[in-house]
Amino acid sequence: MLSDDELTQDGFLSGRLMVLQPRKGYRAGTDPVLLAAAVDARPGESVLELGCGVGVASLCLGWRVPGVALTGVEIQPEYAGLATRNAAANEISMTVLCADLRALPGDLRARSFDHVFANPPYFRPGSSTPAVDPGRETANTGATRLEDWLETALRRLSPGGTFTIIHRVDRLQDVLIGLGRRAASIVIQPLASRAGRDAERMIVRARKGGRGGVELKTPLILHDGAQHVCDGDSFSARARAILRDGAPLALQV
Repeated sequence: MLSDDELTQDGFLSGRLMVLQPRKGYRAGTDPVLLAAAVDARPGESVLELGCGVGVASLCLGWRVPGVALTGVEIQPEYAGLATRNAAANEISMTVLCADLRALPGDLRARSFDHVFANPPYFRPGSSTPAVDPGRETANTGATRLEDWLETALRRLSPGGTFTIIHRVDRLQDVLIGLGRRAASIVIQPLASRAGRDAERMIVRARKGGRGGVELKTPLILHDGAQHVCDGDSFSARARAILRDGAPLALQV
């Protein structure tokens, strides 16, 4: 268990959410906020987040859509404990389970959800220099294959439900192969840091049992200007609405 001296309290959505996270190790940034914005949940629907960390993405979704039924799965006990604390502190109902997504508890395996979403590790195990902090290393690479994340997500998803993932663009082929024929009506939303630059990240959303094809969206430009020139908020108007005000990232599926 991490002591209070090993934690920081950080604001998301312009301080609408206050979240405890480790001072050292994996620290949530913009990715979980963008991911949550793309989940098209409605009040009363059930949502499962795989690898919820300290709960930032689920709590952003819970703030935007009051009344959604949130469940998070996190393999690291310290992070799972913080997710529970953060949910309580922000008065957002969320059930957090400390478990390996490859071996979920029986009661969770018996359930299905209207929406499943995930922010898996971006890098394949062994593809980069290991991080010193084990929490950061698990978040960056992890031992669980991307195929397992996708398989678990699809198994827990109700027919007609949506699966949403944020990942690197160079893993798009892996994501599409993992979805296979069980999910279609796929929307790909590239995320570019600035206008004129290639997108390195993307959000992919698919519907289980969908019959539509693949739609590639115009990249969401995150920052104004050709380059970073000074400290401060340089987000584009659309990105600022999502990251600061909790606006949805509307994708049609």
